[in-house]
Amino acid sequence: MTPGELERELAAGRLRPAYLLAGAEALLRDDASRAIAEAVLAGGPRDFNFDRLDGATCTEVELLDAVRSLPVLAERRLVVLRQPEGKGRRSQTLENGIAAAVEAVQASSSAVLVVTAPTVDKRSKWVKAFKEPAALVACDPPKGLRAIIAFVKQEAERRDISLQPGAAEALAEAVGPQLLMLRQELEKAALHAGPGRPVRRSDVTAIVSEVAEQPIWDLTDAIGEGRTPDALMVLARLLDSGAPPPVMLGSLATHFRRLVRSRSGARVAGHPFMVRKLESQAKRYSQRRLVACLRAIHEVDEVLKGQGSLPPEIALERLVLGLSS
Repeated sequence: MTPGELERELAAGRLRPAYLLAGAEALLRDDASRAIAEAVLAGGPRDFNFDRLDGATCTEVELLDAVRSLPVLAERRLVVLRQPEGKGRRSQTLENGIAAAVEAVQASSSAVLVVTAPTVDKRSKWVKAFKEPAALVACDPPKGLRAIIAFVKQEAERRDISLQPGAAEALAEAVGPQLLMLRQELEKAALHAGPGRPVRRSDVTAIVSEVAEQPIWDLTDAIGEGRTPDALMVLARLLDSGAPPPVMLGSLATHFRRLVRSRSGARVAGHPFMVRKLESQAKRYSQRRLVACLRAIHEVDEVLKGQGSLPPEIALERLVLGLSS
């Protein structure tokens, strides 16, 4: 189950007996846990019906006592267990207790169990316990530019922010898969656009923090200026820092589309300094070669989507060599 599917279920009034919120994106885990808590504890005294347990110190007995306790002046109580996986006998005992706790809440409608963890071993017995009617909610960061754009559009819809075409793409390209920053920059762009007005690409360009995009600019500048050794060095640095290849590829595609517009004499929106830089770089390429560069970028995009056996890092390295030479 995705966080979006969980949200739709809760909005429709469906509440499952147990949830495992697993994945590396803490923002998604926190959002999901908060949404479940609001659904479970609505209308009842929170202090008596909410237990928050830590996997580093919680025991099997404490967990089972918590899920078997009766709610006070409410229909259900909520039990949240954080990061249960660990090493040693105590951790193994707790994991066995989780499977028993899932069975307990499924047999009774008086409690809802939520377990959160950044990583889980799906082969583990306690993880397998979160099958229907329980659920495992995958809280992983979006992979690839399309997924990041989808997150931006979903966030905009949730906040009743209207986006003009290109605004979500610009935000995704600028920030990448940093969900908290995406959320913050979206709100800033909406404030810049003004109350009741749609967010435009120009609002994003004007307001989005340049911190996340600066390394990408280093890469596109080195490529556009023909500094192949520098381009390869920046690419290696980006890959080592964990930058997703699809996001880098999306930025390269955007840059070369701008070069195509600049080379053809079309107006390119942006700061005068950036426009002059694009005009200078575009002179290195013929219009025909720029089209070939975009075609090469598209071919690497197919590789990143799983078509072919070439590793993404090697595909990007070869692409950078070809674009900058």
